[in-house]
Amino acid sequence: MTSSSEGTFFLTGKDFVKAGTASGSLKRVLEDMGVPSAVVRRAAIAAFEAEMNTIIYAVAGIMHYYVTAEMIKVVIQDMGQGIENIELAMTEGYSTAPDYIREMGFGSGMGLPNIKKNVDKFMLSSVSGEGTTLEFIINLEKT
Repeated sequence: MTSSSEGTFFLTGKDFVKAGTASGSLKRVLEDMGVPSAVVRRAAIAAFEAEMNTIIYAVAGIMHYYVTAEMIKVVIQDMGQGIENIELAMTEGYSTAPDYIREMGFGSGMGLPNIKKNVDKFMLSSVSGEGTTLEFIINLEKT
């Protein structure tokens, strides 16, 4: 695996045409770095879910990643409505997505739980009416 990488993606709310671009780009970076495929899969799932939450709920956001020999760290900050009740939002199946989002196949209430299941460290903070910050870390074993 190459030593390290860092990058930033700008996300625009409701831009479903570009949905998945940031997480797909991160996946390719990890593959090019030689990260094991099982780890790439976990990172891609978590990044995609976070990216979609930003596109669905926020006006805009930023996804920043850091990859070192020890870990993959992703931080997503958005300018959105915030999460009123984080504990409730972490419940599988709970969703505040409007009908038109559900009709597109999103908003099943599995995004945050899927992120948490696929990462080693999960941190979520939110201010109602201002936005949300999500950070996750996936540890990489030294070979």
